[in-house]
Amino acid sequence: MRVLGIDPGTRYLGLGIVERDGRGAARWVAHALLEPHKQGELPERLAYLFEQIGQIIEKHRPDEVAVEGVFHARNARSAIVLAHARGVALLCAARAKLPVFEYAPATIKKAVGVSGAARKEGVERMVRTLLQLPALERSDCADALAIALCHLQRARPELLTRPARHVIVRRS
Repeated sequence: MRVLGIDPGTRYLGLGIVERDGRGAARWVAHALLEPHKQGELPERLAYLFEQIGQIIEKHRPDEVAVEGVFHARNARSAIVLAHARGVALLCAARAKLPVFEYAPATIKKAVGVSGAARKEGVERMVRTLLQLPALERSDCADALAIALCHLQRARPELLTRPARHVIVRRS
């Protein structure tokens, strides 16, 4: 199974693709850092995200998509803008007829072996260790890979302790 993990954002958006190899272990396929903040105003940023995420899906053909669940932000405007980017990611998955699963930030962190309250550096260090990767461009890439790893772990029935919240179920 191949999973696309998405860490949404309108300044930086992380994409991480992992798959289960023949032995059942997680294997890195690709990751990307999108920088929509360089594209202009919000409509141009969202169009850029739509185009780039669509290309990644087409190129890497994931079976499922995993995203971080909505969390509470201190700044309402930031939360709304983040929701726009998340919406574009969900739209791309829906257009490709891919099921989308959502995980809480603490669940994602625990899935890669750090505390639910761990900082970004700890998540990145564990992701790099688990996938045997050198340094990553930004923590957004590590977060996206962590989201994908979380889903791979949760998709194994023998490891399932709490079901993922399934956002989109349709496949045609």
